[in-house]
Amino acid sequence: MSTTVIFFLGLIIALVGVVPPGLLNMTAAKISLKEGHNRGFIFSIGVCLIVFLQTYIAAMFARYLSNHPSTVEILRGLAFVIFVLLAIYFLFISKPNPKPNIEPHAKSKKSRFFQGMFLSAINVFPIPYQAYMTITIAGFGWFAFDAKSIITYCSGATTGTFVMLYFYIFFFDKIKNKKLTSQKNMNYIIGAITAIVALVTLINILMDQLK
Repeated sequence: MSTTVIFFLGLIIALVGVVPPGLLNMTAAKISLKEGHNRGFIFSIGVCLIVFLQTYIAAMFARYLSNHPSTVEILRGLAFVIFVLLAIYFLFISKPNPKPNIEPHAKSKKSRFFQGMFLSAINVFPIPYQAYMTITIAGFGWFAFDAKSIITYCSGATTGTFVMLYFYIFFFDKIKNKKLTSQKNMNYIIGAITAIVALVTLINILMDQLK
């Protein structure tokens, strides 16, 4: 698989993971609104530095798992069940909650950079998410666990994260009152995403069974 395709796979997968409003993108938006776009960029750079490291760790973990097929089969089965349950929860059960009021306190550019690193570091979701996704795309033959492919994928994931943070920094003030960004509709979006991932997982499991 070409490095360009691997890069864009990383970019798209990371974009999907950061689309729903969360601590990182909402904080980037708040900082941008209160202190200007430059501070939001500094925060986002700190976030993306940790995202690169997290994605690399996830790829290393996925490479280890790829050498233990029986473990991967069990994890895929568990992942399928988890994603189905998440899809059901967000599509049919979850109720809108008041949006948290995230008030930025730090003022210097340096503190914003380290704040981005810190908040990204405590957000460990990208590691299992990226580990699972790299195993999945490797199962389709779209990714190989060599050093060049891993670095390319990590670069794509980092770029995808920055693109989504960039979107929140520049456009959140314009869309925050739109129906698309309501908690109810965001739950539907997250539910649809997890349903699609569950479907991809099921296809991957069936393909392995047919080999």
